[in-house]
Amino acid sequence: VQLVESGGGLVQPGGSLRLSCAASGFTFSRYAMSWYRRPPGKGRELVAAISSAGSTTNYADSVKGRFTISRDNAKNTVSLQMNTLKPEDTAVYYCYVNFQIRSYWGQGTQVTVSS
Repeated sequence: VQLVESGGGLVQPGGSLRLSCAASGFTFSRYAMSWYRRPPGKGRELVAAISSAGSTTNYADSVKGRFTISRDNAKNTVSLQMNTLKPEDTAVYYCYVNFQIRSYWGQGTQVTVSS
């Protein structure tokens, strides 16, 4: 299993970023996918999750209405559109899948929201 995130960077408050995660090594369309983040000095927290078919999504209260998770099962990718970014969104963002009772994480991509 391999998860490779991309799309992080430095953005001003109120700006937008789109993260992508390319997945391989498993039948992507059969598994729910999630995005987590680890803010500086804090533990990892769930940001958003999407069901295998993409019909169900869940969000942390702190990002509801600002972030949108989506997936393309034909391309084996899951994305996170982040709008109206705030300084408290600064974190390393990780793609996650639970495959055959094991947890797999990407290497993470840094998102920094600062003026």
